Amino acid sequence: MASDSGDRNPTLKRCLAVLREARNDSEQFAALLLVTKAVRAGEVDAKTRRQIFDAIGFTFPNRLLTSRQTPVGCPEHTFQALGLTLLACFCTDPELAGHSQILNKIPTFNDILVSPCNPDSMSMIDDVYQCLSAVMATVRGSRELVTKGTVSALCQAYVNCSYGSDRALTLLLGLLAIAEAKCWQRDAPHLLAVLSKLSDDFLKAEDMTKFELCEVLPRFIPLSPPLTQDSQGSECLHKLYKGLANILGSKLSQSQRDPALKLAGCLVQACGSEWIPAGSAGSKFLALLVNLACVEVRLTLEEPDPLEVEGKKEVVTACYVLIEMGIQECLREEKPLLEEVQKMQLMKIMEEAFGAVIFYLRQVKQEELQDPFIFASVRILGAWMAEETSSLKQEICELLPFLVHYAKKLFKEGSPAASLPQPELVSTEGSGVPQDALRFLLPGFCHLTAEDRPRDILISEGAPALLSEYFLYQWEVLTSKPASLTLLTNTEMSLQTACGIFLNLVVTAPDLIRRDKTFSSLMDMLLKSLPLLLPQKDHLVLAANIATLGLMMARILASSAALQGTQSAKEFFGAAICFLSQAHTAQANPGRDGLAAAMSPAYASAWADISELWFLGMQALAGCVPLFPWLPQAVLQARWLEGLSELLARVAPASVDFELIAAFQGVLVELARASKPCRDVILSHHGKEWANLYGMAALEQCLSEQ
Repeated sequence: MASDSGDRNPTLKRCLAVLREARNDSEQFAALLLVTKAVRAGEVDAKTRRQIFDAIGFTFPNRLLTSRQTPVGCPEHTFQALGLTLLACFCTDPELAGHSQILNKIPTFNDILVSPCNPDSMSMIDDVYQCLSAVMATVRGSRELVTKGTVSALCQAYVNCSYGSDRALTLLLGLLAIAEAKCWQRDAPHLLAVLSKLSDDFLKAEDMTKFELCEVLPRFIPLSPPLTQDSQGSECLHKLYKGLANILGSKLSQSQRDPALKLAGCLVQACGSEWIPAGSAGSKFLALLVNLACVEVRLTLEEPDPLEVEGKKEVVTACYVLIEMGIQECLREEKPLLEEVQKMQLMKIMEEAFGAVIFYLRQVKQEELQDPFIFASVRILGAWMAEETSSLKQEICELLPFLVHYAKKLFKEGSPAASLPQPELVSTEGSGVPQDALRFLLPGFCHLTAEDRPRDILISEGAPALLSEYFLYQWEVLTSKPASLTLLTNTEMSLQTACGIFLNLVVTAPDLIRRDKTFSSLMDMLLKSLPLLLPQKDHLVLAANIATLGLMMARILASSAALQGTQSAKEFFGAAICFLSQAHTAQANPGRDGLAAAMSPAYASAWADISELWFLGMQALAGCVPLFPWLPQAVLQARWLEGLSELLARVAPASVDFELIAAFQGVLVELARASKPCRDVILSHHGKEWANLYGMAALEQCLSEQ
């Protein structure tokens, strides 16, 4: 039996005895030669290898590695080769492979990999690869290899086609799987050189190697830094595009098509559609990609047991990434890659694919909800619902109870599957919640709450309470000032979209706002949040959403205790008045004398996103004035009437458009009616004159009344 190899081999047993009792280097060296001969011949088991280590320790191999002497008549690196064989032997013990005495040899291993190779050094290289493989399998190993420069050495060994380069590639794949971001951070130029060689081989290959490379290449396509920012990276992408175009334009078996789709999905995840060239060939390729992805989704998900085949989930998830790109490209107006006819064809094909996704999700069992593939399916459906609201309406309505239940489950419980990466066209970083399904469903929910039937379903399934809790959670994430810009952006977008859903409910279901305690809690939250948010100028769009939502809800909840002149209510309305009053200013009128009304510089860049909210907010504020006796005083304290009077008196009337005049008049009339002090301020600032000048008939009449 192998386990008795030390006892069964009397020579090895004697050598171990000599090693333990050696009085000088010569005796130890002679015994070591026999030991290493046995090790290389594979004649020792784990127990015996440990006995060898116990007899030798690390000291003697260390001396052998650093020795510059060579025994007479022996190859140049005899001592180093002997030392490496012993270390490779020790590394078969996982405990020893992670030992600091092995880890501190990593630079030596790297040097051997990048040194010129000759027949005498091949065994040394074999031993180095054995050591590196063993180190990578330990807890600290991969981190040590990355920080001590092994990635660079492996890249050079592979690019130079050195002896054992296939093992270099295997080790690189392992390190990238464990620490991709750190590898690219430290060794981007070397990794790009490997990608360049792989993409070159991929383009030239005319046999099954091409499909094998489809499996390898995704590991070498980084999410960051983007390949498109580098000339060498762009060249690699072009080769990959051409290679994929050759593959996908041919008749393929399933086993050939799957890796090609996964590679394409990986490229889209990393670079969007930037790797696909503009022009006829590029648009045909893009349309083909999306078409193939849709066919794959339908063929797979319409089966009775769609995902029984191993690896199928990964293929369909890659197809989801390709379909999401298809959605974005069909909506793209600036420099579109697709022609209008192609867009129409793809929208029809994608609709059929989403029919299959909905069919699949309707079969999902409760115990399957933690599966990351379910998340990927919900996420892609959310992308479709966000953009395409007219198709599959009936099917989506029927699926809404499941979607609300699923999003609620993930939000309330979190998900163990959160650690698994989800293909996205942007960063894989979530918005703070483990597998935040709601973030991807919010835009679609926003469209659906504007329509009667889906809105009723969402309300009956408890979506408002869930969204309110989610809003509170995301507000806490935002106010914790996350260091990640992606997390900050995702959180802010989620809050804005949730505001859009609540605004729809305020407009279409005011009775729900009155009777559901969820909205009283939400109102309290809005009262507190706007005064904190408004001073932070980089959150103006979110502030506009919160201000407008709060003002519109205040009209409905006017009798609630929180709005009866409380400190929080006064602070909220003060912040809302500040937001509304600072949007416009006077500036030089180009090409004419005098001043013109213009957007305030702080609002100009965001005006496209907030103009509708601003006008709604003005309308809502006007509606609040008669409901809250203390509100006119807040307007007076803000000195808005003086500022507005001055603006209207200074600028050319032709520079103020009719919609803006109507918005100002709506608020001014209500203030003049509700408060004598407000009326007096308007009159004292020539209100009658500029009311007449701007055609504000209702204000003019109100100011004329005694």
